[in-house]
Amino acid sequence: MWKLGVNIDHTATLREARYRGQSRGEPDPVEAALACVSAGCHSITAHLREDRRHIQDHDIDRLAEALTVPLNFEMANTTEMVAKALEIKPAYVCLVPEKREEVTTEGGLDVSGQSDQIAATCQRLQSVGIEVSLFIDPDEAVVQASKETGALAIELHTGAYAESFDCEADREAELARLVKSAELAHSLGLKVNAGHGLNYENIKQLHGVPHLEELNIGHSIVSRALSVGFEAAVKQMLALM
Repeated sequence: MWKLGVNIDHTATLREARYRGQSRGEPDPVEAALACVSAGCHSITAHLREDRRHIQDHDIDRLAEALTVPLNFEMANTTEMVAKALEIKPAYVCLVPEKREEVTTEGGLDVSGQSDQIAATCQRLQSVGIEVSLFIDPDEAVVQASKETGALAIELHTGAYAESFDCEADREAELARLVKSAELAHSLGLKVNAGHGLNYENIKQLHGVPHLEELNIGHSIVSRALSVGFEAAVKQMLALM
C-alpha cells in the first residue's frame, strides 16, 4: 500500500486570513497534523515559503518537536531555508520551485538549470541524515538530471494529470508520462513519490503507476476535513489508497 503524507499548509492559509502577523490563531496547523497522524497518515508535509503566506517559522518549529511521524519539509533552495532545515533536522526535505505570484507551487524544479546548487544542497543535508527529494515534472530527462544531483528521491508533479482528468485522452497521456518517469527513476535507484492536485476521485487511476511509495496530498484533505473532520478525511483517503 502507498504511504500517505498529508500537507497541512492550507490550515495555515485559513488561519492567516484572520490572524496574519499574530503569534496565535485558529485553526492550528499542528493540531491538524496531530489529528492526521492519529488517523493513520504516514508523514506530514509543510511548506515554509519565503513570503510566509501560510506556514510560519513557529509552525515548523512546533511540528518538528511534536510529530511522531516524519516531517517532510518543503522548501525553496535558498540559504535561509537550508539553514532552517539544518536547525530543525526533518526526516525529509523536498526542494520545490517558488514564485511569489503563484497561488500554489506550479511546475517542477528546473534541475538541469541549477544542478550545481541542488547538488550542493543535497550533499549538505544528506550528510546529516536528511533525505532530499526533488519536486519534478514527469519527464525522463529531468529524472536523469535529478539522479545526477545526488538526491535520494523524487516527487513526481501530478498537477498536469489532475488538470487533464476529465479528458480521457489527455489523462491517459499524462499517466503514460508518470509511468515512464517512475520506471526510469526506480531503475536509477531513486525513491519515487508523487503529489499535487490529487483528490478523492483522481487518486484511483494512479494505481497504474509503478513504484510509487508515498503520495503527498493537502488541499483535498483539508477541504474535506471542513465537513467531516481530519480523522474521517484521512481515513477515507487511506481507504482509497
